[in-house]
Amino acid sequence: QVRLVESGGGLVQAGGSLRLSCVVSGITFDIGSWSWYRQAPGKQRELVASISRRGSKNYADFVLGRFAISRDSARNLVYLEMNNLKAEDTAVYICNVVKAVPTSTTSYWGQGTQVTVSS
Repeated sequence: QVRLVESGGGLVQAGGSLRLSCVVSGITFDIGSWSWYRQAPGKQRELVASISRRGSKNYADFVLGRFAISRDSARNLVYLEMNNLKAEDTAVYICNVVKAVPTSTTSYWGQGTQVTVSS
């Protein structure tokens, strides 16, 4: 059974930093990408950052220069370093992995971790 568990969220003042972690179990091989999404109340889920199997990184414009995604393949962990946080970054941050095999892709989601930025 594939399981994603996020941690590291919390309450922080504007300008502060947090580091989110996501541990993935039940799947080791065939992960095509690791991603962080976020969802604020009343808004749609949006992609924050992703990292591919080959290490290519992609960021949403609104976090460029502030957030950094990384992964520890040996421990099946993916991180999101968040700096210079703003009130508008307040959301539930959700980890995602995509299993990619030649004939199909499957997306797995965590439950999310709350990040609240006070202004």
